[in-house]
Amino acid sequence: MRVTLCPDGVETQAGPRVVYDVERDEAHFGAAHVDGLAIVWEVDERPQGDWLIRCDRVDFPPGGVAHRHTHPGPGIRMLLKGRIRIDSAEESHEHGPLEWWYESGPEPVFAAASPDEETAFVRVMLVPRELEGKRTIRYVDPADDEKPKLQQARIYFEQPL
Repeated sequence: MRVTLCPDGVETQAGPRVVYDVERDEAHFGAAHVDGLAIVWEVDERPQGDWLIRCDRVDFPPGGVAHRHTHPGPGIRMLLKGRIRIDSAEESHEHGPLEWWYESGPEPVFAAASPDEETAFVRVMLVPRELEGKRTIRYVDPADDEKPKLQQARIYFEQPL
């Protein structure tokens, strides 16, 4: 999977891609036309088996965190606003608006949003078909599953690959 930032808009054809219209906060699969800032994810390798491509958005209040967790498939996230620190594989990286990062899925990550501003990212990830419509986050420490979640996730769509 790869991601491209299109500051002057984009027009895409049908195919395994996601187009996110930043101004309208809308996501489209395949063919799309966006006049302003757009983000395009292209699936260039299809995994074996029955998979979905999911596009969703995660919003954190100031100081929000996502405790160490995994997902069942890979994906690329693009920060829309705020700042976020991502810790994984003994590395830590801070991202600002319109910066992206890759998560493999099985590699545990910890996310810490900006302490003083709202933070949001949009992501496109591959999800096993049996998880359609279900949450994919799995906490490394089961006790974290019981802690209050300050972040809000909203699925734009899931599309079979």
